[in-house]
Amino acid sequence: NDSYIIFIGTKKFTERYYRDKKGWLKVSAKGKKFRMTAEQVLNHLLPALAGIKPGLTIKVEHHKS
Repeated sequence: NDSYIIFIGTKKFTERYYRDKKGWLKVSAKGKKFRMTAEQVLNHLLPALAGIKPGLTIKVEHHKS
């Protein structure tokens, strides 16, 4: 679904993950863009959700397509 943007970060940085027509894209805190597979996105997202990396926050925004 390309209607959501996932933000993962701390007080000092935030990364964005979203889908476009070509697949998943990560935008680093410095603004660099990286293509990712769905599995790579999950590998970044799941440790934060499981609480393994304390201090990380996750926010999801919905945008109409």
